[in-house]
Amino acid sequence: MSRPDDRVLSAGPGCRVPASEVTWRFGPSGGPGGQHANRVNSRVEAELDLASARGIDDEVRTLLVEKLGSTIRVVVDASRSQTRNRHRALDMFEMRMQEARETPPERRPTRPGRGAVERRLQAKRQRGQRKSERRGGWGDE
Repeated sequence: MSRPDDRVLSAGPGCRVPASEVTWRFGPSGGPGGQHANRVNSRVEAELDLASARGIDDEVRTLLVEKLGSTIRVVVDASRSQTRNRHRALDMFEMRMQEARETPPERRPTRPGRGAVERRLQAKRQRGQRKSERRGGWGDE
């Protein structure tokens, strides 16, 4: 397995951040687990400062800071291995930055088709007809 610090976080063109820009903190994972869980610092807290990170173009940086804030923070304790948790944290950074770069497609307003309008009006006419049939004179008997 490669070292996490040798990796480059890529979130598309104009955004290639070296993993050495990530600030790491480690601690014991929570929950049960006995001696191993109490003695091993496998929980990973990673933080990336987008405002000062190298490898991000200015327009991409403003977009990321606008959508994610000036820092991204990730906490991972899914695995018993600190190295696997570090790799997973870097994957999460990449995924968040890629999602922030995506722009949703612009919505084109649509109108109901002629057939849908006709079906709706026909149903309204039938409902009105049924109600008018129910309206009977009570004194006509």
